Amino acid sequence: MTARAPTISFVSLGCPKALVDSERIITQLRSEGYQLSKSHVGADAVIVNTCGFLDSAKAESLGAIGEAMAQNGKVIVTGCMGAQPDEILAAHPGIAAITGPQAYESVMKAVHDVVPPAHDPYVDLVPDQGIKLTPRHYAYLKISEGCNNRCTFCIIPQLRGDLVSRPVGDVLREAEKLVKSGVKELLVISQDTSAYGIDVKYAPSLWNDTEVKTRFFDLARALSTLGVWVRLHYVYPYPHVDEVIPLMAEGAILPYLDIPFQHASPKVLKAMRRPAHQDKTLERIKKWREICPDLAIRSTFIVGFPGETDEDFEQLLHFLDEAKLERVGCFKYEAVKGATANDLGLDMVPEEIKTQRWNKFMERQQAISAKRLASRVGKRIKVMIDEGGPTVSKGRSVWDAPEVDGHVYVASRRPLRAGDIVTVKIERADAYDLHGTAV
Repeated sequence: MTARAPTISFVSLGCPKALVDSERIITQLRSEGYQLSKSHVGADAVIVNTCGFLDSAKAESLGAIGEAMAQNGKVIVTGCMGAQPDEILAAHPGIAAITGPQAYESVMKAVHDVVPPAHDPYVDLVPDQGIKLTPRHYAYLKISEGCNNRCTFCIIPQLRGDLVSRPVGDVLREAEKLVKSGVKELLVISQDTSAYGIDVKYAPSLWNDTEVKTRFFDLARALSTLGVWVRLHYVYPYPHVDEVIPLMAEGAILPYLDIPFQHASPKVLKAMRRPAHQDKTLERIKKWREICPDLAIRSTFIVGFPGETDEDFEQLLHFLDEAKLERVGCFKYEAVKGATANDLGLDMVPEEIKTQRWNKFMERQQAISAKRLASRVGKRIKVMIDEGGPTVSKGRSVWDAPEVDGHVYVASRRPLRAGDIVTVKIERADAYDLHGTAV
């Protein structure tokens, strides 16, 4: 008689990079015979993959840990907040084990200690591409861990360490497996995607009997041969980013760049330790669009950074007006524990001023977004369906990433399924979404 398989309840918090960590842990759990439970109650243990980037994220993580402790009691904590065990133990002293981010072996050792596996090789089958937590038609492809930048508002290097690039051959083989499993869109992610390979001096490795350099451009070009959508996220605006724009113009990879500019005031950018050449940035954006007119740029910004004045904020609004970015997110600055921005000796911006600036920023960007989307009306575009329906489905264009960007609502005579790529004639637009009919 086969022993009952031990069950694990899993909570994954944070960004897509943390989601990939969760996928790797779950893949290993399944390969060792563990089953996943949808409920903490009755599971043999709970794993909570935490986020510790902002204080609000820490609060969410501590809340999830507390819920797991109340409903189960055998809790293993991993992820970014795991790098700060004292805070976790102060709130929840009965934790079974705490490990840091991307510490897969340590997580599995903790699981083994709490509930040993009951592996049955005839039953415990894991697909070649591993277990994915995203829908079947798209997947995140993580190419590196850590970050060499020292932005003053960020503690990621403290949590995840310096840049460690994966060998390009390994990344490409994983991408091939994902495509063979039915994935139609690869979202390339890391802490700093355009720094890929710097730490290994762009060392080459073999992929399909071809030597490929561990380098941002070479990876993008190789991925473009797989016949699926390739989307680049978390791109730091180094000069060599210019090299991938022709690939987008050719249709080899999606005309989409996710670049977190963070601000536009040279003074604020200097305090953030970010590139501080607003005029050069605008020139580059103009040049990129000349090469690839269809290019969509997504970015994120911070308002209320210590020392930000009204003049600094007006410079940011001016940048928005000039850059006319397609997709933009904005955050009110949070004084993250351990961030060097807290020790710069700059005046903190009052919360009510942060809120006023955030509202004004979002209002300005909403008008820009609405105008850019209105220019799509009457055109035919490719749309990937995320949620199928009998008459109306929800999807995304090549200019929209899942979870963070807008949607395209598609009317159709026939039912559409998730993963379908259809041509849609756009009939109307609002501030963030498009509406049209499949043709």
